[in-house]
Amino acid sequence: MSEVSAVPLQQALRHLQTAYAAFFAKRARQPQFKSRKDRQSATFMKNAFRWDGESLQLAKMDEPLSIRWSRRFAGDPSSVTVMLDKAGRYHVSILVDEEIEPLPPIERTVGIDLGLMHTVIPSQGEPVDNPRYFEHDERRLAKAQRELARKRKGSKNREKARLKVARIHARIADRRRDWLHKLTTRLIRENQVVCAESLAVKNMVRNRALAKAIHDAGWGELIRQLSYKARWYGRTLAEIDQWFPSSKLCHACGHRMDRMPLSVRRWTCPKCGAVHDRDQNAARNIESEGLRLLGVPA
Repeated sequence: MSEVSAVPLQQALRHLQTAYAAFFAKRARQPQFKSRKDRQSATFMKNAFRWDGESLQLAKMDEPLSIRWSRRFAGDPSSVTVMLDKAGRYHVSILVDEEIEPLPPIERTVGIDLGLMHTVIPSQGEPVDNPRYFEHDERRLAKAQRELARKRKGSKNREKARLKVARIHARIADRRRDWLHKLTTRLIRENQVVCAESLAVKNMVRNRALAKAIHDAGWGELIRQLSYKARWYGRTLAEIDQWFPSSKLCHACGHRMDRMPLSVRRWTCPKCGAVHDRDQNAARNIESEGLRLLGVPA
């Protein structure tokens, strides 16, 4: 215990107190013991690290950390969290108060429909294809998991096999997250208002036939990123109710179809005769509904 700083130990107790407070307030489940093989973290407050603008040195360490920076920052850090993920990689998260410049206002708006073949179908422009990162590495992951299942529990070879599986999962997650960041940043930069459906992803993945594909598409993370980036850059995210019948409405005349099975990709409005692509029509209806909720003329 004396080999490490007391600050991360104190912070662990504070995190535990916060977890139990949430449990007794019925906002969360009871805290459980965590596996040592799961993600580990240690939080250092301002009195337990030294930052000189270039290098970071933690308490009871003789030399600064050797860090490959993903991005630089300006300001005075208030806390530093060192994390070890399941793939055996160390990450440093630095909390700093930083002013973000809002983007200049523009007049463009967009509605987006989320799908599986195309992750994003905008009301204006070309659909964005789903890169399917999990699907591309699924065979390699299955092989690594079979090898892990054959290893004797507690052996060094099993630990090596576990790390191999974890690294494949990390590669999939990192590529998906990077792609979603680039996509959401582009949507926020190019549009003043982004309209999207507030999907209940947790309920949707109960469908066994689609659960894997929905997770791979990353719909929940996409909406989360749009939400905070809109706040950062002075944009607006209009979330439409998940029960809004965007696919059943004719964008041209407003006629509502009684049924619209998923197998129907193109349909003709019986009232006005307009021919619709299912996803493009849904995106236009989402944009119109979002602007209506905001009180903005379409």
